[in-house]
Amino acid sequence: MQTRMRYRNSCCLRGRADPIVMIDPGFRPLYLIGAMRQSSPRPAALARRKILQLAAAAVLTFAALTFAVLPAAAQLARFPTAELTIITASGPHKFAVEVATTPAQLEQGLMFRQSLAPDSGMLFDFKTPQPAMMWMKNTLIPLDMLFVDAQGRIVNIHERAVPGSLETIGTGTPARAVIELNGGSAARLGIRLGDRVEFPIFGSAS
Repeated sequence: MQTRMRYRNSCCLRGRADPIVMIDPGFRPLYLIGAMRQSSPRPAALARRKILQLAAAAVLTFAALTFAVLPAAAQLARFPTAELTIITASGPHKFAVEVATTPAQLEQGLMFRQSLAPDSGMLFDFKTPQPAMMWMKNTLIPLDMLFVDAQGRIVNIHERAVPGSLETIGTGTPARAVIELNGGSAARLGIRLGDRVEFPIFGSAS
C-alpha cells in the first residue's frame, strides 16, 4: 500500500523554505487503527486490580514474618512439669509450672507461646543464687516475673512485662530462680515481696 500525501508549496508558509508533507486523514496505518480500537481499562477495574495486588503482598509479608518468628516444633525445647505453691497473706496458691534447667530451656522460656493457663507458669532454676537478668524477646504474652532467693522468699516482682520488649529485667539481690506467671497474676492473687514459695529446690524459709 502506498501512502497518499499532499504537498503544499513552501511559498504558502512564511519563513519556511522546505515543503510540508501533509498526511491524508483518510490514511491510517493498521497499527494505529488497532491501537485506537483498544479500549482503555476502566478506573474501577484498575482500582480492584490494585487492591488485589496490595492484599496479596500483605498476605505474603505476614506469612514471611510468621515463619521467621515461629520456629519449627522440632526445634523447641521440652520442659518437665511440677507443682509449685506460693504462700501469700490470703492463703496458698498452687501452680502447675514447667521447669527450665538446661541452657536451651533457660534461653527459650515462654517464647512463642500464644496463651498460658491461669494456674500455669514457668520456673527458671539457675542452680545457684546469682544476679538474674530476664527479657521478653519473642514472648507474645504479658508476664509477671517473681525473683526468688535460695530460701524461697520473693525478693523482687516485675509485673506485666511487655511482650517483645528487649529491656532487661533484673534485681540487685541474687536469685536462685525466677517464676513467670500470666501478666496480672501478682496483683490478682495479692503476691507480695517476702511471700514464700514452696518447691523442692528452695531451702526452709520459715
